[in-house]
Amino acid sequence: MTDTPADDLKPSFRGDVTVELIKHTASDADVLFAARVSTAGEQSLEELQKDPERSKGLINYLMRDRHGSPFEHNSMTFFISAPIFVFREFMRHRVGWSYNEESGRYRELEPVFYVPGEDRKLVQQGRPGKYEFVQGTPEQYKTVTAAMEESYRQSYAAYQEMLAAGVAREVARATLPVGLFSSMYATCNARSLMHFLGLRTQHELAKVPSFPQREIEMVGEKMEAEWARLMPLTHAAYNANGRVAP
Repeated sequence: MTDTPADDLKPSFRGDVTVELIKHTASDADVLFAARVSTAGEQSLEELQKDPERSKGLINYLMRDRHGSPFEHNSMTFFISAPIFVFREFMRHRVGWSYNEESGRYRELEPVFYVPGEDRKLVQQGRPGKYEFVQGTPEQYKTVTAAMEESYRQSYAAYQEMLAAGVAREVARATLPVGLFSSMYATCNARSLMHFLGLRTQHELAKVPSFPQREIEMVGEKMEAEWARLMPLTHAAYNANGRVAP
């Protein structure tokens, strides 16, 4: 944290999320290498690329019949900046994932807070398991924005007051809300990402319906766009087979 005077740390508000692909070893060839070793032993990249249609067919077969392990031989590391409540949902995904999040014990947390954008649906209709979200009124959006911003300002002022009094960061952070932005590195493989997307995104091609909270879906959509660019055949097979992870 820089030596910025506390009075200059004014809360800021945002309704988006950040997802950046930091590094990867991920391609459709990784799936083919892993799958074909069981019948053909080690093969060169040139051999794998001789017959593109055969490669496409093999990946689709693996996806369709749920032979999942060949989709694990790759890696993608993302930098994600999102509200803390998004990360609390993220941590439900443990198999095939590794996480490292910024720590409020060791650094002073910056006053960046989540406020829904105007396109965020605010009203829930129906009962759990059978409900939908619809647009709120301008008055509801104004109420949400004003209430959140005021709450954030008060909580961050209390945080700063405790720090100024010499209270440890790990104690003072308890006043901060889950709408505070945090950041983390998340590393996964294609198979674990497909499981995540199946639960955390809605899609017209999905065989199994999902009802994600919009904010984690925003993260999922950005991650999926990067993955689709790296592994287009695998992504196409995922969609063609109902977005069910193998």
